[in-house]
Amino acid sequence: MKGLRDLLLKEQFRLQTIIKDTKNRLKNAPRGRLRLAKSHDYVQYYWCVDGKRSGDYIPKGNETLVQQLAQKSYDERILQLAEKRYSQIKKLVKDYTDDELESIYFKEHPERQKFIEPVEPTWEQRMNEWISKEYDGKEFNEDMPVILTERGERVRSKSEKIMADYFYGKGIEYKYECPLYLKGMGIIYPDFTFLSKKTGQEIYWEHCGKCDDTSYSRNMVRKINAYENNGIFQGERLILTYETEQTILSTGKIEQLVNKYL
Repeated sequence: MKGLRDLLLKEQFRLQTIIKDTKNRLKNAPRGRLRLAKSHDYVQYYWCVDGKRSGDYIPKGNETLVQQLAQKSYDERILQLAEKRYSQIKKLVKDYTDDELESIYFKEHPERQKFIEPVEPTWEQRMNEWISKEYDGKEFNEDMPVILTERGERVRSKSEKIMADYFYGKGIEYKYECPLYLKGMGIIYPDFTFLSKKTGQEIYWEHCGKCDDTSYSRNMVRKINAYENNGIFQGERLILTYETEQTILSTGKIEQLVNKYL
Protein backbone atom coordinates (compact mmCIF):
# COMPACT_ATOMS: atom_id res chain seq x y z
CA MET A 1 0.00 0.00 0.00
CA LYS A 2 1.45 3.32 -1.08
CA GLY A 3 2.04 5.67 1.83
CA LEU A 4 1.68 2.94 4.46
CA ARG A 5 5.30 3.20 5.55
CA ASP A 6 4.91 6.92 6.26
CA LEU A 7 1.76 6.22 8.25
CA LEU A 8 3.55 3.52 10.24
CA LEU A 9 6.44 5.86 11.01
CA LYS A 10 4.00 8.55 12.18
CA GLU A 11 2.24 6.03 14.39
CA GLN A 12 5.58 4.82 15.74
CA PHE A 13 6.51 8.39 16.68
CA ARG A 14 3.08 8.96 18.28
CA LEU A 15 3.42 5.82 20.39
CA GLN A 16 6.97 6.79 21.35
CA THR A 17 5.66 10.11 22.67
CA ILE A 18 2.83 8.40 24.56
CA ILE A 19 5.26 5.93 26.15
CA LYS A 20 7.60 8.71 27.26
CA ASP A 21 4.82 10.88 28.73
CA THR A 22 3.15 7.94 30.45
CA LYS A 23 6.38 6.75 32.05
CA ASN A 24 7.05 10.26 33.37
CA ARG A 25 3.60 10.37 35.00
CA LEU A 26 4.04 6.92 36.54
CA LYS A 27 7.31 8.02 38.17
CA ASN A 28 5.32 10.37 40.39
CA ALA A 29 2.33 8.06 40.94
CA PRO A 30 1.56 6.90 44.51
CA ARG A 31 2.18 3.34 45.61
CA GLY A 32 -0.56 0.75 45.48
CA ARG A 33 -3.84 0.65 43.62
CA LEU A 34 -7.42 1.91 43.84
CA ARG A 35 -10.32 -0.35 44.79
CA LEU A 36 -13.95 0.66 44.34
CA ALA A 37 -16.85 -0.68 46.38
CA LYS A 38 -20.55 0.19 46.39
CA SER A 39 -22.44 0.81 49.60
CA HIS A 40 -26.07 2.01 49.72
CA ASP A 41 -25.92 3.42 46.20
CA TYR A 42 -22.70 5.24 47.00
CA VAL A 43 -19.25 4.41 45.66
CA GLN A 44 -16.47 4.12 48.21
CA TYR A 45 -12.76 4.23 47.48
CA TYR A 46 -10.01 2.15 49.08
CA TRP A 47 -6.23 2.45 48.86
CA CYS A 48 -4.61 -0.97 48.54
CA VAL A 49 -0.92 -0.99 49.49
CA ASP A 50 1.60 -3.47 50.89
CA GLY A 51 -0.37 -6.45 49.60
CA LYS A 52 -3.65 -5.48 51.29
CA ARG A 53 -6.56 -6.77 49.20
CA SER A 54 -9.30 -4.75 50.86
CA GLY A 55 -7.25 -1.63 51.40
CA ASP A 56 -7.72 1.43 53.59
CA TYR A 57 -10.80 3.58 53.20
CA ILE A 58 -10.17 6.91 51.50
CA PRO A 59 -12.36 9.54 53.17
CA LYS A 60 -14.19 12.27 51.32
CA GLY A 61 -12.05 15.29 50.71
CA ASN A 62 -9.09 13.26 49.50
CA GLU A 63 -10.12 13.24 45.83
CA THR A 64 -6.54 13.98 44.84
CA LEU A 65 -5.37 10.53 45.95
CA VAL A 66 -8.35 8.89 44.20
CA GLN A 67 -7.53 10.78 41.00
CA GLN A 68 -3.85 9.84 41.17
CA LEU A 69 -4.59 6.14 41.73
CA ALA A 70 -7.20 6.06 38.96
CA GLN A 71 -4.78 7.77 36.59
CA LYS A 72 -2.04 5.32 37.57
CA SER A 73 -4.22 2.31 36.72
CA TYR A 74 -5.14 3.84 33.37
CA ASP A 75 -1.54 4.80 32.57
CA GLU A 76 -0.29 1.30 33.33
CA ARG A 77 -2.73 -0.18 30.82
CA ILE A 78 -1.89 2.48 28.23
CA LEU A 79 1.84 1.87 28.68
CA GLN A 80 1.44 -1.88 28.29
CA LEU A 81 -0.52 -1.56 25.04
CA ALA A 82 1.60 1.29 23.62
CA GLU A 83 4.85 -0.63 24.20
CA LYS A 84 3.36 -3.73 22.59
CA ARG A 85 2.19 -1.85 19.48
CA TYR A 86 5.42 0.15 19.27
CA SER A 87 7.44 -3.06 19.23
CA GLN A 88 5.21 -4.59 16.54
CA ILE A 89 5.34 -1.51 14.30
CA LYS A 90 9.09 -1.14 14.75
CA LYS A 91 9.62 -4.69 13.49
CA LEU A 92 7.26 -4.15 10.56
CA VAL A 93 8.84 -0.84 9.50
CA LYS A 94 12.27 -2.45 9.54
CA ASP A 95 11.14 -5.06 7.04
CA TYR A 96 8.56 -3.14 4.97
CA THR A 97 8.68 -0.88 1.92
CA ASP A 98 5.71 0.49 0.00
CA ASP A 99 6.94 -0.86 -3.32
CA GLU A 100 8.09 -4.29 -2.18
CA LEU A 101 5.68 -6.17 -4.50
CA GLU A 102 6.58 -3.96 -7.44
CA SER A 103 10.31 -4.36 -6.74
CA ILE A 104 10.07 -8.13 -7.25
CA TYR A 105 8.99 -7.53 -10.82
CA PHE A 106 11.79 -5.07 -11.51
CA LYS A 107 14.39 -7.40 -10.03
CA GLU A 108 13.58 -9.91 -12.76
CA HIS A 109 15.71 -9.85 -15.88
CA PRO A 110 14.24 -7.53 -18.56
CA GLU A 111 13.81 -10.52 -20.87
CA ARG A 112 11.80 -12.32 -18.19
CA GLN A 113 9.69 -9.22 -17.56
CA LYS A 114 8.38 -9.47 -21.13
CA PHE A 115 6.59 -12.71 -20.22
CA ILE A 116 5.44 -11.77 -16.71
CA GLU A 117 2.09 -10.25 -15.82
CA PRO A 118 2.61 -8.42 -12.49
CA VAL A 119 0.16 -9.22 -9.72
CA GLU A 120 -0.59 -5.48 -9.77
CA PRO A 121 0.20 -2.98 -12.53
CA THR A 122 3.41 -1.10 -11.82
CA TRP A 123 3.20 2.62 -11.13
CA GLU A 124 4.72 3.32 -14.54
CA GLN A 125 2.09 1.15 -16.23
CA ARG A 126 -0.74 2.82 -14.34
CA MET A 127 0.58 6.29 -15.10
CA ASN A 128 1.05 5.52 -18.79
CA GLU A 129 -2.50 4.16 -19.01
CA TRP A 130 -3.89 7.20 -17.18
CA ILE A 131 -2.02 9.80 -19.21
CA SER A 132 -2.78 8.08 -22.54
CA LYS A 133 -6.57 8.34 -22.11
CA GLU A 134 -7.73 11.06 -24.45
CA TYR A 135 -10.30 13.65 -23.43
CA ASP A 136 -11.98 16.76 -24.74
CA GLY A 137 -11.15 19.83 -22.72
CA LYS A 138 -13.17 22.99 -22.32
CA GLU A 139 -13.42 25.16 -25.41
CA PHE A 140 -11.91 28.65 -25.59
CA ASN A 141 -13.85 31.72 -26.59
CA GLU A 142 -12.63 33.40 -29.76
CA ASP A 143 -11.80 36.68 -28.02
CA MET A 144 -9.56 35.06 -25.41
CA PRO A 145 -5.78 35.68 -25.61
CA VAL A 146 -3.62 32.76 -26.72
CA ILE A 147 -1.36 31.71 -23.85
CA LEU A 148 0.82 28.66 -24.46
CA THR A 149 2.75 26.61 -21.93
CA GLU A 150 6.22 25.15 -22.38
CA ARG A 151 4.49 21.85 -23.10
CA GLY A 152 2.72 23.56 -26.00
CA GLU A 153 -0.83 23.53 -24.68
CA ARG A 154 -3.16 26.47 -24.42
CA VAL A 155 -4.26 27.76 -21.01
CA ARG A 156 -6.55 30.57 -19.89
CA SER A 157 -4.30 32.75 -17.74
CA LYS A 158 -0.69 33.66 -17.02
CA SER A 159 -1.01 32.09 -13.59
CA GLU A 160 -2.11 28.78 -15.09
CA LYS A 161 0.88 28.98 -17.43
CA ILE A 162 3.18 29.48 -14.45
CA MET A 163 1.65 26.46 -12.75
CA ALA A 164 1.71 24.26 -15.85
CA ASP A 165 5.32 25.19 -16.60
CA TYR A 166 6.28 24.36 -13.00
CA PHE A 167 4.66 20.92 -13.21
CA TYR A 168 6.26 20.28 -16.59
CA GLY A 169 9.69 21.35 -15.36
CA LYS A 170 9.43 19.02 -12.36
CA GLY A 171 8.28 16.08 -14.48
CA ILE A 172 4.86 15.97 -12.81
CA GLU A 173 2.29 14.49 -15.16
CA TYR A 174 -1.01 16.35 -15.27
CA LYS A 175 -4.14 16.87 -17.33
CA TYR A 176 -5.37 20.38 -18.05
CA GLU A 177 -9.12 20.92 -17.84
CA CYS A 178 -9.96 17.24 -18.00
CA PRO A 179 -13.77 16.85 -17.62
CA LEU A 180 -15.09 15.59 -14.29
CA TYR A 181 -18.70 14.73 -13.48
CA LEU A 182 -19.95 15.94 -10.11
CA LYS A 183 -23.36 14.81 -8.97
CA GLY A 184 -25.59 17.82 -8.47
CA MET A 185 -23.54 20.04 -10.79
CA GLY A 186 -22.77 18.05 -13.92
CA ILE A 187 -19.56 18.26 -15.93
CA ILE A 188 -16.87 20.62 -14.68
CA TYR A 189 -13.31 21.16 -15.84
CA PRO A 190 -10.76 21.23 -13.00
CA ASP A 191 -7.77 23.40 -13.86
CA PHE A 192 -5.35 20.51 -13.29
CA THR A 193 -5.82 16.81 -12.58
CA PHE A 194 -3.11 14.52 -11.19
CA LEU A 195 -2.85 10.83 -10.35
CA SER A 196 -1.64 10.21 -6.81
CA LYS A 197 1.06 7.57 -6.45
CA LYS A 198 0.19 7.16 -2.76
CA THR A 199 -3.53 6.52 -3.15
CA GLY A 200 -4.00 5.71 -6.84
CA GLN A 201 -6.79 8.31 -6.93
CA GLU A 202 -7.05 11.52 -8.89
CA ILE A 203 -6.26 14.83 -7.22
CA TYR A 204 -7.79 18.05 -8.52
CA TRP A 205 -6.24 21.52 -8.39
CA GLU A 206 -8.47 24.55 -8.76
CA HIS A 207 -6.88 27.97 -9.05
CA CYS A 208 -9.29 30.70 -7.95
CA GLY A 209 -7.73 33.53 -9.89
CA LYS A 210 -10.38 36.24 -9.70
CA CYS A 211 -11.36 36.39 -6.05
CA ASP A 212 -12.00 40.14 -6.37
CA ASP A 213 -14.87 39.37 -8.74
CA THR A 214 -18.05 38.77 -6.72
CA SER A 215 -19.79 36.72 -9.41
CA TYR A 216 -16.65 34.60 -9.97
CA SER A 217 -16.25 33.98 -6.22
CA ARG A 218 -19.87 32.88 -5.90
CA ASN A 219 -19.39 30.35 -8.70
CA MET A 220 -16.20 29.05 -7.08
CA VAL A 221 -17.98 28.56 -3.74
CA ARG A 222 -20.70 26.63 -5.56
CA LYS A 223 -18.08 24.48 -7.29
CA ILE A 224 -16.15 23.79 -4.06
CA ASN A 225 -19.40 22.79 -2.33
CA ALA A 226 -20.10 20.42 -5.24
CA TYR A 227 -16.67 18.83 -4.79
CA GLU A 228 -17.34 18.28 -1.10
CA ASN A 229 -20.83 16.92 -1.75
CA ASN A 230 -19.14 14.31 -3.96
CA GLY A 231 -16.65 13.32 -1.25
CA ILE A 232 -13.72 15.34 -2.62
CA PHE A 233 -12.35 17.54 0.16
CA GLN A 234 -9.66 20.18 0.33
CA GLY A 235 -6.46 18.80 1.82
CA GLU A 236 -7.26 15.30 0.59
CA ARG A 237 -8.10 15.19 -3.13
CA LEU A 238 -8.67 18.89 -3.72
CA ILE A 239 -6.00 21.59 -3.82
CA LEU A 240 -7.06 25.24 -3.89
CA THR A 241 -5.01 28.36 -4.62
CA TYR A 242 -6.29 31.90 -4.58
CA GLU A 243 -5.38 35.14 -6.28
CA THR A 244 -6.52 38.76 -6.17
CA GLU A 245 -5.21 41.94 -7.76
CA GLN A 246 -3.10 42.53 -4.63
CA THR A 247 -2.20 38.91 -3.89
CA ILE A 248 -0.45 37.13 -6.76
CA LEU A 249 0.24 33.39 -6.85
CA SER A 250 3.92 32.67 -6.30
CA THR A 251 6.03 29.71 -7.37
CA GLY A 252 6.90 29.30 -3.70
CA LYS A 253 3.27 28.57 -2.88
CA ILE A 254 3.04 26.16 -5.82
CA GLU A 255 6.15 24.34 -4.64
CA GLN A 256 4.84 24.18 -1.08
CA LEU A 257 1.58 22.53 -2.16
CA VAL A 258 3.32 20.20 -4.61
CA ASN A 259 5.64 18.94 -1.87
CA LYS A 260 2.71 18.38 0.47
CA TYR A 261 0.21 16.73 -1.88
CA LEU A 262 1.95 15.55 -5.03
